[in-house]
Amino acid sequence: MSPIDTDALAGDLLEYIDASPTPYHAVRESARRLTQAGYRQLDEREPWTLEPGARVFITRGDTSIAAFHLGTQPVDRAGFRLVGSHTDSPNLRVKPNAAVTKNGYQQLGVEIYGGVLLHTWTDRDLSLAGRVMVMVEGRPQRHLVDFRRPLLRVPNLAIHLNRGVNSDGLKLNAQEHMVPVLGLERAGVAELQGLLLEELAKGGVKAQAGDILGYDLCLYDLQPSIRSGAHGEFLHAPRLDNLASCHASLSALLSSSESREATSGVILFDHEEVGSRSAQGAASPFLRTLLERLTLAHSDGKPDAFHRAIAHSFLVSADMAHAIHPNYPSLHEPKHQPHMGAGPVIKSNVNQSYATDGESWAFFTALCREAGVTPQHFVTRTDLGCGSTIGPISAGQLGIRTVDVGNPMLSMHSIREMACATDVAQMVAVLSRLFA
Repeated sequence: MSPIDTDALAGDLLEYIDASPTPYHAVRESARRLTQAGYRQLDEREPWTLEPGARVFITRGDTSIAAFHLGTQPVDRAGFRLVGSHTDSPNLRVKPNAAVTKNGYQQLGVEIYGGVLLHTWTDRDLSLAGRVMVMVEGRPQRHLVDFRRPLLRVPNLAIHLNRGVNSDGLKLNAQEHMVPVLGLERAGVAELQGLLLEELAKGGVKAQAGDILGYDLCLYDLQPSIRSGAHGEFLHAPRLDNLASCHASLSALLSSSESREATSGVILFDHEEVGSRSAQGAASPFLRTLLERLTLAHSDGKPDAFHRAIAHSFLVSADMAHAIHPNYPSLHEPKHQPHMGAGPVIKSNVNQSYATDGESWAFFTALCREAGVTPQHFVTRTDLGCGSTIGPISAGQLGIRTVDVGNPMLSMHSIREMACATDVAQMVAVLSRLFA
């Protein structure tokens, strides 16, 4: 791909991330892009009538989304070509009874979602975004909110009161030390409900005290995503894990308007960072249900059509990978050290933390060759534990051939992560071959 394409895709990724401070907003932004490209939304509650070439998408729980471009051949003959990723990232989330007043400060009670690098959330300008359930004219409605302004901060402890911090390390208790400050008590109580009502009013939603029925709110860093480095080679952004993979899979799907024999699809799950066990996570029937319904609409209709479709199918589980760290090289397996800027990484683990095997490794390598890209490989050190992805979960749910891949990055699970601009286009190029 040309440098212009590379720069455009890298810039588009940063715009996608900044538009997606929460999984709710990531799904909304993804749906917007799909609609703009001619995809239409289906309702799980309604019957579906689909023709070859149809382009459709479905959401569940406001935090998971799947999109499909039906092929020219029935799926029981040509199968599905799928990419799976996840919309969630480790963060801080607001508790139901969130008001905390202590030592003259107003604070907001939060829970830790996923494997957060806690220290990176201190001394940052934090805002709130998410979903609010509100009673409007006697009916409950869902509305997304995003304050887009500095509201909160988790202040660090001065070194004068923690003299050993640089030698002993910063030790944070999630319950005691990660409670963000919202305001001063003497300035008057800034109730969360009042703040939400003000934000809803900005969006034209007229509600009163007591109308808010529930919420799902996330804290996020207000600093915009940027390019950096001597030659602009790096990307600094929140939620690269795993919005970068969501963006790559969507970009690849939308890069082709022509129908192929196989049905192409992208599934962006929620709750990967906490085990995927939810109504819209990878451990749910969400994907299987969608594929079964698509098979009913686009096959010979025989009882074994779905099973034949899966036997023809392939899934790429796309989740970011660990690049070699210049300051901690000993923590990487000596013969498997991915470098940023050197292209997609195939992730392997014989204990099935990743779903890759020799066959799926070879399949993805062939796609890379078609795209003019050389893949890298990652294996965790034998004396270290290995993370996991939606790959083994989806493979186990469906019995589908699966490979785990991802672009290399640093600072995974930090509030600000780091990747390489040129890797964006390389992954999109390879995934585009999957859909070709």
